[in-house]
Amino acid sequence: MQFSDNTRGAMLMMASMASFTFGDTAVKALGALGMPLSQILVIRGSVATLFIVVLAASIGQLRLRLPRKDLGLVVLRSAAEVASAYFFLTALIHMPIANVAALLQMLPLTVTLGGALFFAEAVGWRRWIAIAVGFCGMLLIVRPGTDGFDAWSVYALIAVAGVTVRDLATRRMSAQVPSLTVTAWASVCVLIFAAIWSVGQDWIAVDTQATWLLAATSLFIVGGYTFSVMVMRVGDVSFVAPFRYTGLVWALILGWFVFGDWPSSLTLVGATLIVGMGLFTLWREAQVKRRKRP
Repeated sequence: MQFSDNTRGAMLMMASMASFTFGDTAVKALGALGMPLSQILVIRGSVATLFIVVLAASIGQLRLRLPRKDLGLVVLRSAAEVASAYFFLTALIHMPIANVAALLQMLPLTVTLGGALFFAEAVGWRRWIAIAVGFCGMLLIVRPGTDGFDAWSVYALIAVAGVTVRDLATRRMSAQVPSLTVTAWASVCVLIFAAIWSVGQDWIAVDTQATWLLAATSLFIVGGYTFSVMVMRVGDVSFVAPFRYTGLVWALILGWFVFGDWPSSLTLVGATLIVGMGLFTLWREAQVKRRKRP
């Protein structure tokens, strides 16, 4: 059976989201075993970094010398990647996976907001309303002022801010910078951060269960990166991008089956608002881009 480019792109996007979510599930399970996050990041990061660097070099996308402007953006993006990895995974270990995943779905809204605030990008009134409604959905998930609001909720929101900075920096880079070079920089920086962080920390012995979980999270992070690179080469972005929300579906399923967690009704309503407004924002941005094309 021959699939269209858009269909293949959608399938690759869903595979990427599934891989990342399964990898996050393994990290959460390792955290439940008492393994320090720094140990997880060093072991997983070593595998992922080696794979990404070899892949980038093999297809000619590894650039060590970059223009000064792009170099600054790559450094900023890598720093944001380090911060978001730390805060996201720390929140993930302590919160239901679906709650963290739902908050992360705010990215289309926060990136649009950041583009308007920092780069004076034009945002119509419809997208401003979508951003406002999406933030109301976020409040329904974290519920500040209640017993359910704690430091881990703040960590998850900081992770969203970090990923937003990461994506905004990526958007400002020139087309001369290969995507795998950017990914390799970020992976190396996260690995260096984790290695420094682990100094003085006591690592736990890796038993059979932990070995399988470490192998799983390493395999899935490599798969997620591979599929995400393949997505860039196939299909129309406006068609493929909405399928990133399938990651939330996987988070709901895995959270229920693996950890016995199911979000409250308010959390589900908040997640629905965020996803709905995110989809609307992606659709409106695609419309605006079509109008600008000559």
